[in-house]
Amino acid sequence: MDKEYLIHDKPLKALFVFSLPMIIGNIFQQFYTMVDSMVVGRYVSENALAAVGACYSLTNVFICIAMGGGVGASVLASRYFGARNYRKMKRSAYTALLAFLGIAVLLGAFGLLTGRKIMQLLRTPASILDMATVYLNIYFIGLPFLFIYNVLSAMFNAIGRSRTPLYLLIFSSVLNIFLDVYMVTSLHMGVAGVAWATLIAQGISAVVSLFLFLRTLSRYTDESTGDDAPEEAGESTGNRTKEGKKPKPKVFSWEELKDMSRIALPSILQQSTVSIGMMLVQSVVNSFGPKMLAGFSAAMRIESICVVPMTAIGNAISSYAAQNIGANRLDRVQKGYRAANLLVAAFAVVICVVLESSYTGITSSFLGSDGTQVALRTGSNYLKFMGWFFTIIGLKMVTDGVLRGAGDMKMFTIANFVNLAIRVTFAVTMAPRFGIAMIWTAVPIGWLVNFIISFSEYRTGKWQTIAEGSSR
Repeated sequence: MDKEYLIHDKPLKALFVFSLPMIIGNIFQQFYTMVDSMVVGRYVSENALAAVGACYSLTNVFICIAMGGGVGASVLASRYFGARNYRKMKRSAYTALLAFLGIAVLLGAFGLLTGRKIMQLLRTPASILDMATVYLNIYFIGLPFLFIYNVLSAMFNAIGRSRTPLYLLIFSSVLNIFLDVYMVTSLHMGVAGVAWATLIAQGISAVVSLFLFLRTLSRYTDESTGDDAPEEAGESTGNRTKEGKKPKPKVFSWEELKDMSRIALPSILQQSTVSIGMMLVQSVVNSFGPKMLAGFSAAMRIESICVVPMTAIGNAISSYAAQNIGANRLDRVQKGYRAANLLVAAFAVVICVVLESSYTGITSSFLGSDGTQVALRTGSNYLKFMGWFFTIIGLKMVTDGVLRGAGDMKMFTIANFVNLAIRVTFAVTMAPRFGIAMIWTAVPIGWLVNFIISFSEYRTGKWQTIAEGSSR
């Protein structure tokens, strides 16, 4: 396959081919948390399921920081790739890896010190607090692996190699499932078992991914681009030192970090802030008790899988837009936007049919023999309602993806903050009065307002002016 197919192939075909491995891979990635929930729910207890579910909003903050940073940083690498400036592409990738490794170590230490206290502030029921703390502490130990893997996945996607993360995710997900079952049913490690299973699987995947990425980058040489301009001021003409040897490329650049931060930081801020907001929502859910929390947790796992194709296509159009901007093909960005909207609409129809026909059976698969009717009813009602609205988040993700790929981050960030504000307001003010259903009622409302704001920005065409300025 042409390594620059996002620039040359028909938009619908290019986006489908590029996003399909991401969709499959992200579904497997969701298995990390979904299998954790299913195994503890069926083989330990409903309280164990509630404990893992109570951790989800907090762990998701760190996942979103890793994913937001990776996607944001990869935009710069995509532009360099589209412009065939492979030297800068490599330097950008190395800088992102080193920066986020440092961030992961700091966040992991912070989590170990404050995790239990945060869970108490989130009003986690006392009956599951100890189990939740055990799960969190093991999770924080493995945080560097999580960050490195997510940044590497985004970088693979930036250069059009979305199949490599897919293969690694399939491997690590299968390993995670095996370890989950073994550690819980054979070693009887309970919640700690599923946490260690995830850490081991992610660790192996991160190390293998790093090796493959470094080998992939070695194939992109300066000679292949014909670019022999000096990398830094002071280097000799022809990109050679006085001794006639090429200078060693920098593996970290503060200038590159500054440039990628302009895109990565708003992306991190948007994703992590939304997750922090969802922690506030989680605190409201926790107040309804462990039975409703267990049902809500099961439904959240299913929703996270349903959102996967929308997120993957949104990330795909981001890389697609960035590569075509780098290649000065702005006309293809608009065509790609329309094609991506068709893809998310098709996926939304399939999701709706599946959820509306089997929401009860899906929820019950997470609950063991001691599962209560309260938990089953809560999860089923959540999924039954949400099934009709995934088109909205698909349109939102695609529009946000184009703005992010073009570097138009201001309205992108505002739109997502408004989305967050709506969901938190409903949860805090409406749910205590009218019941837990208000929490998921607010979700499509937030998505819709987010889309309207982002689409209005897209229609102004400001993103094109920003893109033209950044590609010069």
